[in-house]
Amino acid sequence: MKIILLGPPGAGKGTQAKLISDKYSIPHISTGDIFRKNISEKTPLGVKAKSYIDKGQLVPDELTIDIVNDRLKNDDCKKGFLLDGFPRTVKQAEALDDFLNNNGSKIDTALLIDVPEKFILDRMTGRRVCTACGASYHIRFNPPKVESKCDACGGELIQRKDDTEETVKERLTVYSNQTQPLVEYYKNNDSLSIVDGTREINDVFKNISNILGSDK
Repeated sequence: MKIILLGPPGAGKGTQAKLISDKYSIPHISTGDIFRKNISEKTPLGVKAKSYIDKGQLVPDELTIDIVNDRLKNDDCKKGFLLDGFPRTVKQAEALDDFLNNNGSKIDTALLIDVPEKFILDRMTGRRVCTACGASYHIRFNPPKVESKCDACGGELIQRKDDTEETVKERLTVYSNQTQPLVEYYKNNDSLSIVDGTREINDVFKNISNILGSDK
């Protein structure tokens, strides 16, 4: 089972990715993790990627494609995989299709966890994190007993820079510009599936399981 996971920041992709990976016994492959591993191990691809990252530049499509393809050759991908963070562009999607076609395979499902922008803004801008122990809260959905104080250790709760409204809106704009062409690409290939990401975690996963089918 070969799956691509799509969805905006704050859609809950990480949570669902772990559930999918566990149920279907396939590796959850995050491009960020692949880059970090290659860079830490100083592989030839990692050294190239680091040269761009150190300059604050985006890693070119060609190099990203090479790093992902290299990862997909590993034995743990023989039964399938779940790709998270790749492809980010139609060019990357086409290269992935070519790689799989050359190996007699194809993507089974591009799974879009769909969440409206307002819902994401409420979810992400309401998050608060303890500066002492790292515990996470939400001012509406999981508030602390005492405002701005951690229930567990009494530490100060803060809003991370990534969770400010300005930053979240900027990330959503980048996501929309990058991903909308991908959504159309997989829709045209009849491989796009959409789930409502505003529901409870277990309900979202139940809908995903219904789309993916049995793990046998």
